Amino acid sequence: MSNDFLLSVEKPARYMGGEMGAVARPDAEIRFALAFPDVYEVGMSHLGLRILYSILNQERWLAAERVYAPWPDMEDQLRLDGKPLSTLETSTPLAETDIVGFTLQYELSYSNILNMLELAGIPLLACERGKEFPLILGGGPCACNPEPLADFFDAFLLGDGEDAVLEIAKVCRQWKSAGEAKADLLHRLSLIEGVYIPAFFSVSHDAVGRIEAIKPLKHGYDKVRRRIAPDLNALSYPTAPVVPFLKTVHDRVSMEIARGCTRGCRFCQAGYIYRPLRERTPAQVMEKIEETLRNTGYDEISLLSLSAGDYGCLTPLLQKLMHRYAQERIAVSLPSLRVGSLTPEMVAEINKVRKTGFTLAPEAGSDRLRQVINKGITEPDLLDTAYQVYGAGWRLIKLYFMIGLPTETMEDVLGIAELARQVKYQGKRAGQGGEVNVAVSSFVPKANTPFQWEQQISYEEILEKQQFLRQELKKRKLNLKWHDAPLTVMEGVFARGDRLLGKVLLEARRLGCRFDGWGEHFRFARWQEAFAAAGIDPLFYHRRRDLDEILPWDHLDSGISREFLLAELEKASGGIYTPDCRNGQCSGCGVCDFKAVRMRLNEPEEAIVAADGAQPDETVDAERIRLRFQKIGRMRFLSHLEMLNLFIRAVGRAHIPIRYSQGFHPHPKFSFATALSVGVESWAEYMDMEVAAGFGAERLLEALNQVLPEGVRVMESQVIPLKSESLSVIITGTRYRVKLPSGTVQGLTGQVDHFLSLDSFPHRREKKGKLVEFDLRHEVISLSATADVVLMEVRRGKPLEFVTAITGLPREAFAGATIEKLEVLFN
Repeated sequence: MSNDFLLSVEKPARYMGGEMGAVARPDAEIRFALAFPDVYEVGMSHLGLRILYSILNQERWLAAERVYAPWPDMEDQLRLDGKPLSTLETSTPLAETDIVGFTLQYELSYSNILNMLELAGIPLLACERGKEFPLILGGGPCACNPEPLADFFDAFLLGDGEDAVLEIAKVCRQWKSAGEAKADLLHRLSLIEGVYIPAFFSVSHDAVGRIEAIKPLKHGYDKVRRRIAPDLNALSYPTAPVVPFLKTVHDRVSMEIARGCTRGCRFCQAGYIYRPLRERTPAQVMEKIEETLRNTGYDEISLLSLSAGDYGCLTPLLQKLMHRYAQERIAVSLPSLRVGSLTPEMVAEINKVRKTGFTLAPEAGSDRLRQVINKGITEPDLLDTAYQVYGAGWRLIKLYFMIGLPTETMEDVLGIAELARQVKYQGKRAGQGGEVNVAVSSFVPKANTPFQWEQQISYEEILEKQQFLRQELKKRKLNLKWHDAPLTVMEGVFARGDRLLGKVLLEARRLGCRFDGWGEHFRFARWQEAFAAAGIDPLFYHRRRDLDEILPWDHLDSGISREFLLAELEKASGGIYTPDCRNGQCSGCGVCDFKAVRMRLNEPEEAIVAADGAQPDETVDAERIRLRFQKIGRMRFLSHLEMLNLFIRAVGRAHIPIRYSQGFHPHPKFSFATALSVGVESWAEYMDMEVAAGFGAERLLEALNQVLPEGVRVMESQVIPLKSESLSVIITGTRYRVKLPSGTVQGLTGQVDHFLSLDSFPHRREKKGKLVEFDLRHEVISLSATADVVLMEVRRGKPLEFVTAITGLPREAFAGATIEKLEVLFN
């Protein structure tokens, strides 16, 4: 991409590529584009995509590359310039790859999928794509009911993808080599366990719109069963993931300690479609975390599981992690702790580095309703946990609830406000004080859960209950965050939708719908128009389903039996609790064969073996080292904050004994001279670092250069006195070279002479909402020009500010200018 192209969009780092850990393989036989239908910061945080990227790139004949939904400003540029959507690694147009694998994480990203195909020049409908176009594949949690997308996809992968994704790539390689028709490829893929080919089934509807029949069109291909990886420890794990330049949603080491859940919350799709529960051994957890930290430089570890507090060895694992990493200021977070699973020992360990936030999910406002949904926690459990958390020093607890659950009454909704008040009181009781944030979403019935037959509450009822809660929480001096009602309406339609919705998606895309999960871009009126044009009533999909009705996903087998789900639905109506099968009798859900596919748990006392590694000695004196580095090539598009993030990661990856600030959130002690404008190449960037005494300037230079990306290189380093003046104090000026686009300016030399003859040139600049005034002429140390090059030494001011002042032309006229920072002047 040209310089102008990236400088014209917000956050160029989204589209640069070249991150640490990225793999570029231009000559691969098969190019597999991993496509995430959301913005870069969201997609780069997705662990599943990291895992597949690592697995696929282990094969030399195969290249996994990434592509994300371009933000609207980038989309406009692509359309304006006629450029196709391309991969980050090699800028390969998406239409020229072999496989495009979309992650189906959220129903409201479906419009982005169509937009990405459109931007790539790939026909939207599968029936219109021949063998010259890539295979369009989908996988992820929404693949358990992919029917709304059936018209657009060639295949879906149901379940765990670690082994299956390589099998799919190998089949495509064989098919490509054989030069067969596309029908042959689909046939080959249908033989892989877990692969669903929607074209091999026909679906008919009755006059009302209900499904009349789902008919298999291929002999022996009657039902597709979810792919299950039996042993988490046997799967590959990405210990050298791509490290983004900019901050992402989850900018940390994400370590999956378990997959699946045995709690059986009846609303929770993930709790059913990821069964059986499989725990990773603590020894492997420690090993993978150590490797990943050293390869990435992250300073936080997140232990991922649907219910991390249930992990059999959690307390000894936390103790080992804290013993190993506390002095390095590496924090550990548990984003999914269940009420009742927190122990004083866990609190003590998490508390050693920094408190990364605490979230509890009661889900419902009364014990009665929690019995209905099989949550298995009581109000005393919740209040006791809150007391422990506040007592350990946390000041804020986030509470997650749902409204619209089956059998809910307004008394249950009122219970949300009252329970939140009681939780806040626990802070006062613990002697610490404390705040509570209440977040409320609306229940959406999901496929493959006991509530898949239940009704979704109406748009009007959602608004009524949200308003009621707002008032009740306000009385208790608490704040409410909620999920917008129109988004919930849309999610409910597609969560239990069928193939008829393909027409709606096509029309919505024609009307410009995309980024529907983002409130500022969601346009409910456009969707209503799309439903009307397709002749479909969205409320039809919110209705209660008859128990003998054919559901859109009935030909797809999640492993959970229909009989079990019906039995759980019956128990819900009576408020009967189904115990956790981890510690008791098998609940008979049907997923385990008790041979290969079975629950795999760790014993609580299982040994954790991992090297302790060297611990930094806090008594060691520090030394201060001044560095000069260059920032050229694509790295010029990184912002100042992104450069800061890059060096934080580089210090961690290089094992540099950096010194840290004191306080609640310690930071590595280094500082940059000045903030460089995005798009400016520099041969003279300066920064100071404080490291352990004796580490040495030359060693620091070599260590950083081994881990920094192409385009950023340390050129000089020297030890300076620890109490030296800061760089910003001793800099007196900067030398720049600006090469203007050819033919932009006539008589540049004369214009420079005229500017130098002026006594003053007042200038205004807006900075953080305030006007800053200074005199450009007084900031010039020296200034000269040739036909289209300006050389300047200035005390302050941006190069293009001087160029516009000299020429009288607007800044836009110099969009193609090349700006270089050549030298920094010191006093």
